[in-house]
Amino acid sequence: MTLPLFLTLSRIFLTLPIVCLALAQAHWTTWFAIILFIVASITDYYDGYFARKYNQVTNLGKFLDPVADKILVSSLLILFVYQQKIDIWIVVLFITRDTLVGGIRAAASADGIIIDAQTTGKWKAALQMISIPLIMTDFDYIDSYLHTVKIGYFLLWFSVGLSLFSGWQYIQLYVHPKNKI
Repeated sequence: MTLPLFLTLSRIFLTLPIVCLALAQAHWTTWFAIILFIVASITDYYDGYFARKYNQVTNLGKFLDPVADKILVSSLLILFVYQQKIDIWIVVLFITRDTLVGGIRAAASADGIIIDAQTTGKWKAALQMISIPLIMTDFDYIDSYLHTVKIGYFLLWFSVGLSLFSGWQYIQLYVHPKNKI
């Protein structure tokens, strides 16, 4: 097992404890969930960094990295819908876009077309990783002064816009391929 693959898998395995801790809704469990989420989010950067640095880029890693992100983010967004912190439409739009992009990338691969991750999608993921802990800080003593939940909610909707735009980019890259194998 390589370090990049370990980091990617750790993001998947941290999802359950993060959700369980956030679901408990005690102050200390929520703070612990936020810390674990931030650690998991940081692994998203470092798995790719170490894979490139140590020449350990693998097809499995390329597949699991976005899957790990989707498992982590989607799980928390679904929890937020359950807790009535966000609109269900946010989750529907993200899951629809992610399913569409996954299908497009699979079809492109079958057609011998490589569609690399787009910068817009990376910005979308970064905004999600910032907005989720902000939404988790739904404590009166913090939110009443800093409006963290409102800021997180706004950033999450902004990431929806980026998500839809990057989905459009993937469609265009498939319809008009530049790098056929």
